[in-house]
Amino acid sequence: MKGVDEKEYLAPGHRACAGCGATIAVRLALKALGENTIAVSATGCLEVITTPYPETAWEIPWIHVAFENASAVASGVEGALKAQGIEDTNIVVFGGDGGTTDIGMQSLSGAMERGQNIIYICYDNEAYMNTGIQRSSSTPFGASTTTSPAGKESFGEDKFKKNMAAIMVAHGVPYVATACISHPQDLMAKVKKASEIPGPAYIHVLQPCATGWGYSPEKTVKLGKLAVDTHMWVLYEAVNGKIEVTVKPSQKLPVEEYLKVQKRFRHLDEEHIGIIQNFVDGQSKQLGLSE
Repeated sequence: MKGVDEKEYLAPGHRACAGCGATIAVRLALKALGENTIAVSATGCLEVITTPYPETAWEIPWIHVAFENASAVASGVEGALKAQGIEDTNIVVFGGDGGTTDIGMQSLSGAMERGQNIIYICYDNEAYMNTGIQRSSSTPFGASTTTSPAGKESFGEDKFKKNMAAIMVAHGVPYVATACISHPQDLMAKVKKASEIPGPAYIHVLQPCATGWGYSPEKTVKLGKLAVDTHMWVLYEAVNGKIEVTVKPSQKLPVEEYLKVQKRFRHLDEEHIGIIQNFVDGQSKQLGLSE
């Protein structure tokens, strides 16, 4: 892609699964941010696959911390740099959906409310994949996981996905965006913009997971595109609360096209698919996407 930094800040040879969306997201984000960046990672897939002792895939300063305190540690990094008169370094946090929407919610909320000059990027594979595919508050309605299994007594996850981007907008965060690994230019442009706007920024990236979602690894990018084309995942940004959709699919596909190619949704009947379609239609309308 023209104008994209050719240097790799996340080295190849890490131990991610084939077709891992998280590493695609991080690779693109770091290309947008450049070498003058410090990364903080909550415990999760990303930490495990990139830093098996004594190796590391990170080509920039990187700190691994617990699930619950990545944003607090990033806040400390920001304060330490300011004390040295350094205010031009990008401080980015990478957290999975478990470390963001659940366990790390408190420290993330505090950092955003305080106006810390950090970028928080959630790489969302919609479950606790690293520890055995357990549901998180980011797991979508109907998905079968090891703790919301489909069977005689359950149709899968019975709650709709937590809307973290909307929660961050409600915090008064100057820049909030959604992104997907299937749309790299959009993702990198948003990360770059986040680095240029003073104050905190939050970017929620959908990253398909072949292992947890149940599809062939070579279809990761296709799954991301289907999520966007069915409006299951809408790409937008909110600058000082004003929302603007950044990618409008030329044709809206029915959600079934996205659901049927994933093992985690194959048990759903017409009734539950209809519930999901109605929910997606409502979300699309609320964000101003035409039918």
